[in-house]
Amino acid sequence: MGERQPWITRLLSRSLFDARWLMAPFYLGLVAMLGLLLLVFAKELFHGIAGYAGLSSSDAVLLALSLIDLSLIANLLLIVILAGYENFVARVESGSERRPSWMGTIDFSGMKMKLMGSIIAISAIAMLRIFMVLENGGTFDEHTLRWMIVIHTVLMLSILILAVSERIFSPLRRPPDTGSP
Repeated sequence: MGERQPWITRLLSRSLFDARWLMAPFYLGLVAMLGLLLLVFAKELFHGIAGYAGLSSSDAVLLALSLIDLSLIANLLLIVILAGYENFVARVESGSERRPSWMGTIDFSGMKMKLMGSIIAISAIAMLRIFMVLENGGTFDEHTLRWMIVIHTVLMLSILILAVSERIFSPLRRPPDTGSP
């Protein structure tokens, strides 16, 4: 058996380990934000339904894009809430068969990939919305549009680099296969 550590080391170790609970209020705040997004989603949907008679096909597509955008942001929040809580605070014990299959299996690296994928989808929807406005004769600041394209391109390159680096370095992090079950 190992040598017993000094009391100060044990106290410090325990304090640092227990500090993970300071993250719980952050996740609760994100849950509140998820509720707020639901209200915004319901408002957008209600306005779309209430004004359906005056909606052009382009307006309907823009409404759909707005709702998809809100859904993607909500998914992003949910991934951060559940995976972040499980990775950094404590295991989520739902006691239910309805538990999503990815819960408990997604690591920090997988969470980063899911987040980046969602962010790129949100960025693409924002750009598609602008292009639809331009297609319908609307105007948009050219300088802002260029920056949006640059940012979207940088996001895509970032996820590509992240995916390649994960592919290269993930075998280095895996424990060696011992051949026994």
